[in-house]
Amino acid sequence: MNGVDLFHEIRGEGEPLVLVHGSWTDHTAWQAVLPRLAADHRVLVYDRRGHSLSERPPGRGARVQDEDDLAALVEMIGAPVHVAASSFGASVALGLAARRPELFLSLAAHEPPLNAVVAGDDPGLDRVMREAQARVDGVLADVRAGDEEGGARRFVEEIVFGPGAWERMPDAVRATFTANAPTAADEQDDPDWDRVDLAALAGYTGPLLLTRGTESAPWFAAIADRLARALGRERAVVLDGEGHVPHLSGPARYAEGLAAFVASATRSR
Repeated sequence: MNGVDLFHEIRGEGEPLVLVHGSWTDHTAWQAVLPRLAADHRVLVYDRRGHSLSERPPGRGARVQDEDDLAALVEMIGAPVHVAASSFGASVALGLAARRPELFLSLAAHEPPLNAVVAGDDPGLDRVMREAQARVDGVLADVRAGDEEGGARRFVEEIVFGPGAWERMPDAVRATFTANAPTAADEQDDPDWDRVDLAALAGYTGPLLLTRGTESAPWFAAIADRLARALGRERAVVLDGEGHVPHLSGPARYAEGLAAFVASATRSR
């Protein structure tokens, strides 16, 4: 697929829906919401390049390659399609929407880490983002030095979920984070990893659901609202009580909300 062997699987029948996972993880991140979504849709989940069961090409990658992979999968299942994406996966989906909006029936994106779109807007937020990025850089330095498991543990406990979270994770999830740590580091070696062309993105005029959680880091709210304004919306939809991974922390509510949005997008055509 686009020159790379990408693991993917399809469940259910109905209008096509493609789910795009974030960094460190893989297609299994969607397993709690997949049964509900596959009840009404033909759902494609996959491992992005460099993740788990998909091929990891040599050399530094770029997010645009992930975008081209997504385009190839969309065309394979039958464009246009509905797309739902989380975190770095949401950055991938939005980047593709800016380039090829005709591939989308609708787009749901949760908290893309497109930091560059709000850089310079608020000195206080800039400081917080710099401090957070310094912590991420420390984690990725461990990974680049060959300590994938140590870096993955630090990412889970210092960046995402808090102390003790690593030990509470199932063995399979810890193994996934460890295996995908080098790709997480590679993603941030791309100088454009946190950028999107807002003017081009404004050309996407289809149904859109931009979401952010009340429990997430403050820059995600700023990014989501900035993207919403660029796309002609007043602000992003707020998920009360949720954080950066609502499909994991509140899968039933996330799945129902996404299913309702896709159904609404279908009715509006």
